Amino acid sequence: MQTDALKKLRNFNKIMGGLHLIQGLAMLFLATSVIQKIGEFQPTITQNFLAFNPQTRSLELQSKDLFNLPFGILVALFLFISAAAHALVSVPNRMNQIYNKDLELGINKFRWFEYALSSSIMIVLISTLFGIYDIASLLLIFVVNASMNLFGLVMEQLNSQRRKEDLDWGPFLWGSLAGIAPWAAILLYMFGNGNFDRVPWFVWAIVGTYFVAFNTFPVNMVLQYQKIGKWRNYLFGERVYIILSLSAKSILAWLVLFGAMQP
Repeated sequence: MQTDALKKLRNFNKIMGGLHLIQGLAMLFLATSVIQKIGEFQPTITQNFLAFNPQTRSLELQSKDLFNLPFGILVALFLFISAAAHALVSVPNRMNQIYNKDLELGINKFRWFEYALSSSIMIVLISTLFGIYDIASLLLIFVVNASMNLFGLVMEQLNSQRRKEDLDWGPFLWGSLAGIAPWAAILLYMFGNGNFDRVPWFVWAIVGTYFVAFNTFPVNMVLQYQKIGKWRNYLFGERVYIILSLSAKSILAWLVLFGAMQP
């Protein structure tokens, strides 16, 4: 019975990976053709530093331009990474065997590594929409968000095959705390001028979508570890993760892409 469920899950991964791939190709086409014609959003990433001003004889904050961020291409990359992760666990027999063995232990390290990379790219893109262009800030946002997802991996490794009475919720709590930090920075930029009535609709949509997505993933984890209803079977929770991933990433990717096309 478990073998049949794993075979179905393998096919499910192939289908979901294909859906990510199709969307990624569509976005890559839009980014390299249609959007370029109307003026693609390509924020200039800067570096801030202190420099001595001989006239004032003091250190002053200065900045220099580093590069233009290929925004549309990175949105497509966000989906390509997810497609590659699904292909990795479902196409090569060897990797699929490792995937299945981990699932039987209540672990999916492939998921957390993929989330650490793809979701961190997305949060950086969202940050630039709100005006965060400093390379140091973006690097910190990327690393902190990646750390949040890696705490999820530690949660599974630490609690593999433990009874729910013996669970260690430390990684879950620290990961949740880490996940708040990037949004604290974004909200500071978002509400900096106080003109809330001038915030574009797509900004509210992005914030709302990410907030819902941010909360549904940990809810799924809690249901898995509390073994509530169908979540008694780890494979059911794995399917829910896959569905949530496709839904959240698809909505976010299109919102962010079209948001970048706005005046």
